[in-house]
Amino acid sequence: MTTTATASAHSTTAALAVEDVTVRFSGLTALDGVSFTVEPGSVHAVIGPNGAGKSTCFNVLSGVYRATSGHVRLGDTELTGLAPHTIAGLGVARTFQNLALPPHATVADSLLLGRHRLTRSGFVATGLRLPSAAREERRHRERVREIAAFIGLAAELERPAGSLPYGQQKLVELGRALCMEPKVLLLDEPIAGMTAVERRRTAAVVADVRDSLGISIVLVEHDMGVVMRLADAVTVLDFGRRIAGGTPAEVQNDPAVVQAYLGAPQ
Repeated sequence: MTTTATASAHSTTAALAVEDVTVRFSGLTALDGVSFTVEPGSVHAVIGPNGAGKSTCFNVLSGVYRATSGHVRLGDTELTGLAPHTIAGLGVARTFQNLALPPHATVADSLLLGRHRLTRSGFVATGLRLPSAAREERRHRERVREIAAFIGLAAELERPAGSLPYGQQKLVELGRALCMEPKVLLLDEPIAGMTAVERRRTAAVVADVRDSLGISIVLVEHDMGVVMRLADAVTVLDFGRRIAGGTPAEVQNDPAVVQAYLGAPQ
């Protein structure tokens, strides 16, 4: 894997702070006063049994759900209540559990979708093929090539994304999010459904995103082996509440976490 993508990487200087966030849906409390901080340039895993509130948490961070109370801040910028496209524009990108790639688009064009928010040329300039629009498109396509090389898909750029093996399709999604030049990357089960080889490869790419690009990562993942290897810090949710937090080693041995996962007495 190459680290060409570092050329345009910007180091993250802002922490992502989740402060006392509560989410209620018609009487059901999905998140109950949850707080944690994602330090700049770290991998922060959010884990917990099914129904713990992990997806709700992600949907609040990306603006899909609005918190009933509490705050989400990126540095000094309040994200609470902003629309998803506004949050994306402020530097928060996400991937989804289920693949959402255009079935017939090439890998290059799929990645190029991530450049959309960074495009300055107007519709008319692009339609008339003005030199400024052509120059901008060349710059974006060059960046797409750098990121494809970074995630190990340089040789697949002209292939239809939908024709790739599942693990590589998930990498295309990750690459598309990276093409947005995010400060924070929300990865929703990035290795679910992969073979052992694909899991190792994708985990290595995620580690490289943190180490080479300095991007903060919030990771929801069921594979505890991957979480323990990748995460700098872990927040554990159960029934919408934060029941533990700390380093992977601290969390692994926390009696409340053992009970939540195994139903064992504390």
